[in-house]
Amino acid sequence: MTTFPLPEGLPSGRGVPAGSPVMWYADKMPYAPLLDVWTRAQRQQDATGLRPILCYADDDHPDSLDLAETAAVDLEAELERGWLEDRRRRLARRAEPSAPPEIPEDLAEFIEPWEDDPGPPFDRWPGLAPATLPASGVDPDEAARAAIFAHLMHEGEPGISLGLVKAARSADIPAVIGWRAEAHLSLLCALLRSWEDRFGARVVAAFGSTLYVSVASPPRDERQAAHVALEHLLTTADNIVDDPPTPFPRYAASLVDAPLWRFWWD
Repeated sequence: MTTFPLPEGLPSGRGVPAGSPVMWYADKMPYAPLLDVWTRAQRQQDATGLRPILCYADDDHPDSLDLAETAAVDLEAELERGWLEDRRRRLARRAEPSAPPEIPEDLAEFIEPWEDDPGPPFDRWPGLAPATLPASGVDPDEAARAAIFAHLMHEGEPGISLGLVKAARSADIPAVIGWRAEAHLSLLCALLRSWEDRFGARVVAAFGSTLYVSVASPPRDERQAAHVALEHLLTTADNIVDDPPTPFPRYAASLVDAPLWRFWWD
């Protein structure tokens, strides 16, 4: 049983965790009906208080994070502290550069040379990236739906399902469901709240330890994108910090007009 009313027309599913659920999972279902149900749930979310998210039907979640911990985060102070630590590490590496990895001769033609990463182009803390003014007529929820149709569902995910989460805002979903990842969850949710306000961001999917965020008003040039990319770097997400690793300027350029942001942690 769930402790909150569910909208009509849902497929079979269950509340999670059992006994004191914070979300409802649909059983695995084909993509087309799933998208229809997701769209209907999203359009009713203000009335029901249930926000949809794409996820795996068998994902397990521990206890919810108290949202008071998110509210207590001094976001800019925490990010500045993270930036100072990242800059300290980068300066130390430049002072004592490590030797490039040895590549066997028979593999050399198949492996690209290791590209140097100059890092973020800031020698002092730049503050939070300024908001990107939304384009005329752009609605963040419509942008979230478009991102799911155009990107996530096009790529496909085995075992995909729909979750409905009792959350006041999209940014709180990871905390409410006790999302498993090596991220600093209270800081991440504080940042997601800020991205909601500045860029029309919405949490649209959590597959294992990978999080997808739709963006209604992404940065429109590389200067703006570099500022936003610094905040991405400070999430400590492994796909930005360690794997592939992508040099910072190239990663920042990829955010220009990008309607979907992806983060994953080991």
